[in-house]
Amino acid sequence: MDFRKFSNNYVVRIDKGEEIISSIKELCLKEEIKTGSISGIGACDLIEIGLFNVKTKEYKTEVFKGMFEITSLTGNITRKDGEVYIHLHVNFSDETNTVRGGHFVKADVSAACEVIINKIEGAVDREFNQEIGLNLLKF
Repeated sequence: MDFRKFSNNYVVRIDKGEEIISSIKELCLKEEIKTGSISGIGACDLIEIGLFNVKTKEYKTEVFKGMFEITSLTGNITRKDGEVYIHLHVNFSDETNTVRGGHFVKADVSAACEVIINKIEGAVDREFNQEIGLNLLKF
């Protein structure tokens, strides 16, 4: 991974073989990014996505292996219990240009991934909401 900072914005390249979320977390720790927004595109050969079932309060995840283009990666950076918390959603296409999407769990980069991070001054935390079953923004 490599990056360049412009004011409160980061242009990030995540390289072949690197995992996307762990790379973003590494940058957030290094640059002390506590709150921000994320957008990106890229290529991967392994991707895991999920869907939150509001009735059972559980994520159903699925792993895909093959050649994929990440057509949209979007989300935010916050903190939970003092740790970096990355919340992303993704759309990606396969060799037939069939698009899938959902809650982004992980992905291994097959060529490159380009991410823009907009650092927001200040910090927003998350807190587990028992009724909903998710870590919600806490103000």
